[in-house]
Amino acid sequence: MSIPTVVTLQPQAVAVATKPRWQTGLMDCFTDWNVCCCGLFCFPCLACEVAGDMSECCLCGTSVALRTLYRTRYNIPGSICSDHCITCCCPVCSVCQIKRDIKRRIAMGIF
Repeated sequence: MSIPTVVTLQPQAVAVATKPRWQTGLMDCFTDWNVCCCGLFCFPCLACEVAGDMSECCLCGTSVALRTLYRTRYNIPGSICSDHCITCCCPVCSVCQIKRDIKRRIAMGIF
């Protein structure tokens, strides 16, 4: 007579942790027309608004430091070098991306 095998451990679903990332891409300007238009036609206003959202000085709105601060605050992968390149090559896209990300994080309740 054989003894039946009893399974005591069942397979469990494993949650895969994803790395935090930007809510939208750098060139995803058309996902939020208001931010896009503000960035194109009144860039200094948008930069001051982003700096204000982060409780920083209005003059810091387009800086590498602000982008790096935001990225590190939300553990978004990247480097100061990439922040510098993005901010210097396309400051409007950089500030628009941060503003879109802020708006989405506010909507999710994590800003």
